Amino acid sequence: MKFRLYIPIVILSFSVMYACNDEMGVVGPTIQPEDDKSIIYSDTFALTASTQLLDSIYAKSTYGLLGEFYDPLFGNLKSDYICQFYSAEGFSFTQTPIDGKIDSIDLSVYYDRGGWIGDSLAPMQVKIFPLIKQLERNFYTKTDPKEYADMHNPLGQQAYTPRDLHVSDSIRDLSSSDSNYYYPRVKVSLPISLGQKFYDETILHPSTFNTQQSFNEFFPGLYVTNTFGSGNILIVTNTVLTIHYRYLTASSSGAIDSIVNTYEVFTVTPEVIQLNNFRNTDISHLLEPNDSYTYMKTPAGIFTRLTIPAKEILSRIKGRRVNSFYLALKAMPQEDWAYALTPPDYLLLLPEDSLANFFRESKLHNSITSYVSSKYASLTYDFGNLASLLTYLMANEPDTENINFLVIPIEMTTQQDNSGNTIATSINHYLKPSGVRLRKEPETLRFQVITSKYSTD
Repeated sequence: MKFRLYIPIVILSFSVMYACNDEMGVVGPTIQPEDDKSIIYSDTFALTASTQLLDSIYAKSTYGLLGEFYDPLFGNLKSDYICQFYSAEGFSFTQTPIDGKIDSIDLSVYYDRGGWIGDSLAPMQVKIFPLIKQLERNFYTKTDPKEYADMHNPLGQQAYTPRDLHVSDSIRDLSSSDSNYYYPRVKVSLPISLGQKFYDETILHPSTFNTQQSFNEFFPGLYVTNTFGSGNILIVTNTVLTIHYRYLTASSSGAIDSIVNTYEVFTVTPEVIQLNNFRNTDISHLLEPNDSYTYMKTPAGIFTRLTIPAKEILSRIKGRRVNSFYLALKAMPQEDWAYALTPPDYLLLLPEDSLANFFRESKLHNSITSYVSSKYASLTYDFGNLASLLTYLMANEPDTENINFLVIPIEMTTQQDNSGNTIATSINHYLKPSGVRLRKEPETLRFQVITSKYSTD
């Protein structure tokens, strides 16, 4: 079925619930008129759950993943990315390089302190390739970088470990307010000719920098990938191209005073395209039929599908008011081996046929046909009361058959509204490596629908 994800106002009457089955009894017989008695019903239903493969997701983001990591339960993940760089309108070098010559150019892959998954001392190697074809604005993760990059002419490479042993603990422990604050990064030297190409273009064809489109035609971007090592994945927060050069300064008399080092930077920003590429392998066992639990693995890869028996529910509660339909999913404990993947903080419950547009159109959950769980705690994702879903179905689509929902790990940003309530401002696929098993034994997938009916109805 196809849900329309808009947000009408739904007002639900909530009645006191009693721990009984079927017809739960009459509420307040001594204070209500005989013709105004409320009968409360409790009906029990069962969800069904399965594990689903979804190896390509919409992932518009300025941060990415770089590396390769194996988890004994959730299999292998290799990740890299291709990116454009932002150019300010009318860009030019702030100073004139000595003799018009560039000194060096490098690419820095920045990540936060502790911003990695896996073994921080496992040796890795990053390699940079130039793009020869402009990127398309699809932002899906199943893009093949080799369709865009010149794989025969690497621009540079660098060995690294996430924990840089060349940095002392005294520097590593400085606070962010200190001028010597350490920003973890992998720095890759690139050919000077690339930096020189940038400067020469500003002199010979300055119009190249008038628009982002013309700049992209001149410099389509870079492919950043790992070509050696396995054991960790960096969570990349920023990718920066830096061109270094020197210029001369003059005294008030006009005489040459000194030589000054400076630089120009081009950065990956929300205005340009970054395409993350995730490759999950060794995951076939996660898709095999299982009576005990379903799996979820990010980024991309593995989701859980829940099927709600809508037709059975609606036929049984027809003519009643829906008071409550609480849904909580129970998780298995985290694995106890070193570097085990951790569960994502939040899950989105979304109709399967709404997935294509939800993230691409930057939608938010409406708590009618889409819901966000509470933050993961005590092995539980709590979605709260889904009564509005059944109320919506009865009013708009009473003949609905079974409804398939996807359970999707998400990253959610929030803010306080004028009343002090916390509201979501954006919802995106969770791109960091994570893994969790959701229990699906019959007792964990049973749920109650509490409804009511007045004798005058």
